[in-house]
Amino acid sequence: MIHSRGPTGILLLDKPAGMSSNAALQRTRRLLRAEKAGHVGSLDPLATGMLPICLGEATKIAGDILAGRKLYRFAVALGTRTATGDTEGEVVETLSVPAFGEQHLTEVVRRFHGRQSQVPPMYSALKRDGQPLYKLARAGIEVERSPREIEIFQLDVVSASNEEIELEVLCSKGTYVRTLAEDLARALGTCGHVRALRRLYVEPFGSMSMETLESIAAAVDLGGGPAILPADAPLQHLEAVRLSEAQSGQVLRGQAAQVGDAADGRARLYDFAGRFIGIGEVTGGRVQPRRLFVQ
Repeated sequence: MIHSRGPTGILLLDKPAGMSSNAALQRTRRLLRAEKAGHVGSLDPLATGMLPICLGEATKIAGDILAGRKLYRFAVALGTRTATGDTEGEVVETLSVPAFGEQHLTEVVRRFHGRQSQVPPMYSALKRDGQPLYKLARAGIEVERSPREIEIFQLDVVSASNEEIELEVLCSKGTYVRTLAEDLARALGTCGHVRALRRLYVEPFGSMSMETLESIAAAVDLGGGPAILPADAPLQHLEAVRLSEAQSGQVLRGQAAQVGDAADGRARLYDFAGRFIGIGEVTGGRVQPRRLFVQ
């Protein structure tokens, strides 16, 4: 959907290595001349892969995407731990790597399945008294971090040697792969850090192709644009409520409207012309608008 303020929808960017998520966002926003844009879920500069970018009014549904599970492929270099948990930081610990067989590795990996607590790393964007933790870490300050509840749904070994293990993990939001890599290495009797990291997808975009900064620029140069998903694409798990012209008018004025036998709960709202207009909350046959799109 195109507004005078730029496109509205969701672009699935394949973030390149060596660039922060915010830098990738700003480059995309400038290429598309989008007045408003935001990325969903940060990727470290060394990481590549899917970075959903919400454009225009679609920024209002970013929270629904953020809640989705993520699939990563990552490589853990064994025997060295760094200050940042990845290749960006200096080496702060070196240990020998004990020999381990396939069966032992499988047993160790299995321990990390399911719900668990994870302590966020100091090199993260979490804030303490308004300061991002990574800024404190760069100043040599370490503060206590509260454990966070996460869930590992799948964790599979892709390849392994005594120098490096490559794995794929399907995990909940809030999971730090750098911390997972360090914890895995510790469980094997050594230390480690993330050498490479790629986010393969963010649910519900598992089977969808991604754009690169180069493909976006090329499409714009040709007078067109990249593939942009409609804003309701990640909301298909919500019931669709289609409104009459009178109901649409009520909802767009911020008023509740009677919608009959619609199930209670959050719902996608469509006006009488079939246009997606936002999210509402249905209770007892009445829908109350919660997040409306500027039409």
